[in-house]
Amino acid sequence: MFDLEKWQEIIATLKQHKLRTGLTAFGVFWGIFMLVVLLGAGRGLENGMTGNFGQVTNSVFLWSARPTQIPYAGLPKGRRITLKPADAELIRARMADEVDIVAGFNRLGGWGNEQYIARNDNSGTFTVRGSHPGMAHLHSLDVEGRFINERDHREKRKIAIIGRGVQEVLFAPREDPIGKNISIHGINFLVVGTFTSLSTGDNAANEEEAIFIPNRTLRYAFNQVGWIGNLTIVPKSGHHASDVEERVKALLRDYHRVHPDDRAVFGSWNMQAFYDRIQSLFTGIRAFSWLVAIGTILAGAIGVGNIMLIVVKERTREIGLRKALGATPLSIVSMIVLEALVITAFSGYLGLVAGVLTLEAASAYLPGAGTFSRPEIDFSTAIIAIVVLILSGLLAALLPAAKAAGVDPITALQDE
Repeated sequence: MFDLEKWQEIIATLKQHKLRTGLTAFGVFWGIFMLVVLLGAGRGLENGMTGNFGQVTNSVFLWSARPTQIPYAGLPKGRRITLKPADAELIRARMADEVDIVAGFNRLGGWGNEQYIARNDNSGTFTVRGSHPGMAHLHSLDVEGRFINERDHREKRKIAIIGRGVQEVLFAPREDPIGKNISIHGINFLVVGTFTSLSTGDNAANEEEAIFIPNRTLRYAFNQVGWIGNLTIVPKSGHHASDVEERVKALLRDYHRVHPDDRAVFGSWNMQAFYDRIQSLFTGIRAFSWLVAIGTILAGAIGVGNIMLIVVKERTREIGLRKALGATPLSIVSMIVLEALVITAFSGYLGLVAGVLTLEAASAYLPGAGTFSRPEIDFSTAIIAIVVLILSGLLAALLPAAKAAGVDPITALQDE
């Protein structure tokens, strides 16, 4: 391995057939390059997609969907079930071992309806959402100033946390909005914080055009005292959101005396189930990327093996002479193996570097763009790629090395 003359001989041999060596090395180079680019692109797509989920990926959103369709317990069909704060308390009390967070949320004007917001001569339309103390992480917000606290909630204070998009419309570019008032439906709210969204893509822009106020304040100030818009439930660690979702619905059906088979009364959206499907998709993409890339690498390795067979054929007399002069089979095998490893390792390393540089360039030009963000490969993937390189080099050298070791010196010296 550390014999300088052996390395000089290998380099000289490769230089004698530059075109043949270059074309063979390109097959290995392209296989590693494709592996890195495919895995990096898959990771970029995964980063973009999962970034839209925010910090909490196992939540369940539940709302009253439609009137009852089946009479039950002496009650007629056609009843609309209204969610109330008592429902959140019921779930919190009955499912304390399974549920980490359960809270009722309201919106001013309902889902997707924007409200007219004014500040002095500036105005715009934005969504106004209720929230609770300590829930900034649930909304995936990076807050400057402060979020809602317990006293705000308890005293129904008129305070607001505004998104960056709201700040840009209602305030001057260098103006600090904290401590200033904004008007929501003619009621003044004191801005105590601003936020940027930790989500990515279009979701981030939409989230940053929102205003959060205490949910109790919203309900009492804007005539929503008797109901809540939706329940957000986050299971404790070790409990899957799908299981918790079904048990919560069963509990609410029993509490509101809804027939057990009347399953469309409560609508829901399970973020963890959707997140799991996305993860399964990207697992398939990674497996496909490895399959394609390893197939390409093996094709390159087969090419190296074929070239080494030709090399052994061309150097039959030389190998016979070496063995006649006392060269051991191990020295002959090591010569062939090292030559194959030089081709695969060097070209594969260049492919790895070229792939990483390509991903870095893509990342620089596409910083968090929509559903594609930060294409990259991790260190463990690079190590696996190197291992694949070494194994492909050894695989390429096995048959040629065995053939070289089996050369008969007398027959070889007579070879024309």
